Formats: sequence, C-alpha cells, structure tokens
Amino acid sequence: MKELEYPFDNADILRHKKFLKRRLKEQGPFLRKRIALLSGSTIGEMKNILELFLLNQGIQPEFYQGEYDRYYEEVVFEESSLLEFAPDFIYIHTTNRNIRNFPGIGDSEERVRELLEQEFAHFRAVWDKCRDSFHCPVIQNNFEPLPYRVLGNRDIYEKSGASYFVHCLNGKLYEYASEHTDFYINDIHYLASEFGLSNWFDESKWCLYKYAFHPEAIPSVAFSIANIIKAVYGKNKKALALDLDNTLWGGIIGDDGVENIKIGIETSEGMAFETFQRYLKNLSRIGISLNLCSKNDEALGLEGFSHVASVLKPEDFIIKRVNWENKDDNIHKIAKDLNIGEDAVVFVDDNPMERGIVAERTDAYVLPVNEPEEYVRILDRSGLFECVSLQADDRKRNEYYKANARRKKEQHTFTDYKEFLEALEMVCLVDSLNVGNIQRVTQLINKTNQFNLTTARFTVEEVQEEVKNPDTIAFAGQLSDKYGDNGIVSVLMSKVQDETAHIGLWLMSCRVFKRDLEYAMFDELVRRCMEKNVKKIRGYYFRTKKNGLVENFYEMLGFRQILKEADKGEWEYEIPAQYVPLNRVMEIRIRPRHQDAGAE
Repeated sequence: MKELEYPFDNADILRHKKFLKRRLKEQGPFLRKRIALLSGSTIGEMKNILELFLLNQGIQPEFYQGEYDRYYEEVVFEESSLLEFAPDFIYIHTTNRNIRNFPGIGDSEERVRELLEQEFAHFRAVWDKCRDSFHCPVIQNNFEPLPYRVLGNRDIYEKSGASYFVHCLNGKLYEYASEHTDFYINDIHYLASEFGLSNWFDESKWCLYKYAFHPEAIPSVAFSIANIIKAVYGKNKKALALDLDNTLWGGIIGDDGVENIKIGIETSEGMAFETFQRYLKNLSRIGISLNLCSKNDEALGLEGFSHVASVLKPEDFIIKRVNWENKDDNIHKIAKDLNIGEDAVVFVDDNPMERGIVAERTDAYVLPVNEPEEYVRILDRSGLFECVSLQADDRKRNEYYKANARRKKEQHTFTDYKEFLEALEMVCLVDSLNVGNIQRVTQLINKTNQFNLTTARFTVEEVQEEVKNPDTIAFAGQLSDKYGDNGIVSVLMSKVQDETAHIGLWLMSCRVFKRDLEYAMFDELVRRCMEKNVKKIRGYYFRTKKNGLVENFYEMLGFRQILKEADKGEWEYEIPAQYVPLNRVMEIRIRPRHQDAGAE
C-alpha cells in the first residue's frame, strides 16, 4: 500500500488509520503472529500504527498490551496473562525517560560506573527473563539523545555528563545484542536524530499523556519495528533490477559516450551517482543481488562501467538484461533466472513511465524516486533489505548465483538431464542441527517460501528445543559440486510418535531446485527412521501463496494421500523392508556425530 511505503506522511497515517486498516484487511492471506508490547510509556497508538505496517507486510498481529510502565514487573515476576498469551515476539518500548538514575555532575568515575551497571542490570534482567520464559525474539529500543545538555557540548564526553551516560548505556546494550541471538535493537537514537530532536520531544504530551515522544513520530518508530519483524520472518527483498542511463550515471551512454557521462566528484550530479553506486556495492556485499534491466545496446551500455569513477563493474551484476525488450518482461526473466518471486525484486529507474508499467505488470517493488540525490536515502530508509543477521552464507550469496549461471551454461550442452546432474559431481553433506549451523538453519527456516511444505517458522531457541527431544529426527543438507559450495540449503525436522515419523518441516533453498537433493534428503530420513524402528512417515502440506511448487511433492516420492482439503493435505509412506534409495546422482557424506557442536 503506497500510503505505508517510505516516504510516507506521518500525520496522514495517524488521521486515516481506521480507513487504512479496513483496506489492508481485505488483502490477505496473512502470517499470524502474537506480539507482546511492553512499555515504559503510553503505547496504545503505537499498537494501532504498528498493526498497519505489519498488515502491509502480510503479517496479522494479535497484540498483548502491557500496563503502563510495568514492563519490568510483567516479565520478571511472570505476569500470568503474559505467560498465557505465549508471544511469538516481544517489543519493549522504553526511551531515555525510563532511565531511573543519572549521575550527578561531578560524580566520581566509580559512582558513574556503579550507576551504569545498575541501569544495565535492570534492563538485562528483563531480557534474560524473556529468553528463559518465552523463548521468542525480543526487540528493545536503544536510548535516543537527551533533549537538554546541562554541560553543553562537554556533556557527551564528561564522565559524569548525562549524555555520556546514555552513550555508555547504549554501548552495553549493543554488546548484549551482539552476543545474543533473537535480540534486536530498534534504533530510536537514529530515528530521533532523523526526525529532529526539537520535533521528537514534546514535554506537554509527556506531562499530560505520558507519550515519550511526539505522537507524529509514532509511524516512523512503528515502521522500523515492522521492518525488523518482517525481516525475521523472511519477508525482505532479495534483488535489485537497475536501469543504466540517468540511474547509475548521469547522461545517455549511447549519445554522450563514456567520457561524458556524469559520475564522480567533478560535478554535484556525478557525486550523487557515485554515492548511489557505492551504496549498491555494499548491498551486494551482504548478499543482495544486483541485476541490470535497461533498454540499451548491451555492449554499449556496459561501457559505462569502464568510466574511471565507476564504483560498479560488469562482474558485480548477476543477470544483465540489457536489450530493447519491455522492462516488465525483463523483470519476469530476472526473477525466473534467480529463482525468486517477482515480489522480492526492487526496480530502480529514473523514468516514471517505465516505473508505472513495471508497477502495473509485475509484482516487483518500484522505488518511488526521481532525483539521483534521493536514491540512497529512499532505498535505505525503505527497510527493504533490513538486516537481522549476517551469516557467511549471506556474504557468499552472489557467488552462489554466479556459480548457478555457470551450471545453466553447461546444462545447455547436455540433451539428457540426468547426465548433466551426474556431470556436476555433486556431494551432499548431511549434518545434525548444532551450534555451528543453528544460525544459518534458522535463517533458512524463516526466509524460505517456495520449497517449504508447512512454512513453519522457528526461532533459534525453538530449534534448539526441538532437537533436544530424543524423538526428533532433524538434519540439514549442504550441497557442493565442481562449481562451488552452495552451503546449507535444506532442512528437515520430524518427530516420531507410535512408530510414525511426522514431518513438521521440510524446506529447500530455491538456488538448488531441480538438482535431486530432495531424494538425498529423503533417503537420509528413511535411514534414520529405520535406525529408530519407524514403520511409517507422514508428510503434511499447507498451501500458501508461494509454495504451490510442492503441492504434489509427496506423491512424487511415493506417498499415499490420506487427507485432501482445499488448503492442506496429508500423505503417508510405509517404509519397505528393502528400501531402495532414490538418489542416483550425488555422493552422500554423513558428518560424524562426534563433530557436532552439541545441540543435538
């Protein structure tokens, strides 16, 4: 919904929230999540606006709203209604108004450290109890700058200064976040600065209604929270489709020539394009796929990257659709080649007509920007690529895409697909779920949509709890071949009950579709089931908007359907005494259990 896409009008959202909610409710289907809002100030309107942004991301929230300024008591003393609510997510809405004791001017460094430890211990008790009692992700605000500085500029570096105290407390919060999974910081320090401190603070609203900051800032804060939540549940964008002329540089390469396009520090316009390219380069380093979608002669268009000031080079792009075809058609092909949904693609083009056509004819997100000076700000603040974890697999993702392109090129030299798969020299490494791979496994669980039979979502702690159960059969598959290592790309979790293994989760990354990895994973499941004297395997399918690909998956494996409804199905497989493995094209290696890091 355009009204909720950055840049949005905060006041307009507050005025029309009921109308926007009615429209959003008509969209669906939604991922349903229980979210607890615990606060040190008035939070009712925050709940209303957060609901809008979550609905816009396809998430239907059910809220628990804590009592005013009882966030500590409700968690630490185990409020029964909160325990019964069993949240999927907890948001702790505190600000610098909830810092209980600041040092006095002139206090000793020892006294300042003592107060700092007391304040941090107060908040840490809440966070630790959340982990112990609820085993769910927690979002915690950091602390924004103070509205007043008694010591002026010295307040930020004087050891007894209040601003310095806030700075140090934030530092301890960041250290805690870096050491704990499923703990996320909502950066209101940044948001307050962007909003403007003189606008952020409203003493009359605090004194009258206990609003910690001006109500008009609420949409900005709610938008930030929603971005974290949607990223945790795998709803980020994954790729950019970029125009060339007047998007990555100023001017028309075909008319102006390489030497006359505008990029670099010589002109203000050129500086804007260089800044944009540098930002895109950094996005590629965290696994965002850069692709070209431009009406141009390919050889001529790519010459622009030979400019001395160009940060990007042709090899930075995964797919180059530089031709005279319609851009909406090219976006269809880019998404197909990357094996991602069109709604995971962000289209950037200076031409409003092209943006309109793409918006009308594709599911791609169209960046609403005309001026090059605004590209980075709009793209950055839109939260499209909100980073909630940064794993080695993320940084290598573009290498995976490039290796896939080489595989596809080789595939064209074969007439027999099985021979092509055998020529890849694939190896599947099967590993238990352990502390060495738990982060990547959880990330894959929460972001995989297409090859995902139940779309069950888990936190790190929930995965750990599952694999501790002796009745659980859980493992991950890592696929490599002569073109490189794809990393962990498949996860399977099942639970044994009465000689039947129930598959609660089975997923596979889109980058290894059609490699027969599913056969290798099933063979391993059968092997582990036979070790436990399991006689049957039961599989479940829950239809979503994106997983139609696997609707008949269990039938393909030889299962018998025992339940068929419009949006779900159940299948059963009787394990034969002489099971014949389905995998014919890859070597299977089992990582010995003694190499596990200890989660299973």
